[in-house]
Amino acid sequence: MRGVVFDGKQIQVVDDLEVREPGPGEVLVAISAAGLCHSDLSVVDGTIPFPVPVVLGHEGAGVVEAVGVGVTHVSAGDHVALSTLANCGTCAECDRGRPTMCRQAIGRPGQPFTRGGQPVYQFASNSAFVERTVVKAVQAVRIPKDIPMPSAALIGCGVLTGVGAVLNRARVGLGDSVVVIGTGGIGLNVLQGARIAGALTIVAVDANPGKEDVARQFGATHFLTSAEGVREILPSGADHAFECVGRVELIRQAVDLLDRHGQAVLLGVPPASAEASFLVSSMYLDKSILGCRYGSSRPQRDIALYAQLYREGRLLLDELVTETYPVENFEKAAEDAEAGRVARGVLTF
Repeated sequence: MRGVVFDGKQIQVVDDLEVREPGPGEVLVAISAAGLCHSDLSVVDGTIPFPVPVVLGHEGAGVVEAVGVGVTHVSAGDHVALSTLANCGTCAECDRGRPTMCRQAIGRPGQPFTRGGQPVYQFASNSAFVERTVVKAVQAVRIPKDIPMPSAALIGCGVLTGVGAVLNRARVGLGDSVVVIGTGGIGLNVLQGARIAGALTIVAVDANPGKEDVARQFGATHFLTSAEGVREILPSGADHAFECVGRVELIRQAVDLLDRHGQAVLLGVPPASAEASFLVSSMYLDKSILGCRYGSSRPQRDIALYAQLYREGRLLLDELVTETYPVENFEKAAEDAEAGRVARGVLTF
């Protein structure tokens, strides 16, 4: 079967991958569409260390082909969106409703694929850039069949991360002020999360002026190409600032833009060894710097919620899909993503 493999030196679209059958508590999914996220490219450039060879992709949707013993919440033929959280469901963190903190879901890459008889790793417990993948049952969330697959694919990472950061981690409230630094796939979802939460002033900051129209479509009330103008809009600073790029100087910028009791939420992914600085004295005004893993999401609840918000016209998905590419055109999709020409490119099978 076809898939996108990174061997540590180059990316290839291959056609000789094999995947094992689902075991107990697992689901075999035929992937229909998968979003290309910068996290996939971060594996290639080394920002995210990961063992190789690996099948890339972690934001997908498809149709259940088979289920393992004990799986009852989905069955063959169901449409599902996939999450990356292979959480156990039984530890203290899962029991508290914090599956993103489950230690079983972090740093335990499996190898359900083979190529030429040799095992191949699975990225983010998911590997959506392949015709078929095996995931834990908890990762497969049933969605209505009337949601287009290219749109449904984006729920499992970009929407969960961006909207979830607003609603679950920052808990933006009615009338709050929000600054979003970076309006790529994650930033756009932060914008619409802030809109859904009822934020009054939503300032999008992106160096590319061509992103203004789409930023406003997703919820921005103001658009700036530099954060220097934020204080003209919010003289006292923002209640919430989201850094969605992954650069340490922008993390400092997010902290500096906060009002008293404000929160800076970090969503971008800088290199693993990167260090950021801030003015310590400013933090005594009850400011906070919050890390956020995967939107602090609960995928079985949140994916279903976001699917319903989409069906009611309150959450945008179709508008996120800038371009679709047959999987064979992965190189072009990656080039467009790196150049910022697309909000989200989607691979189709």
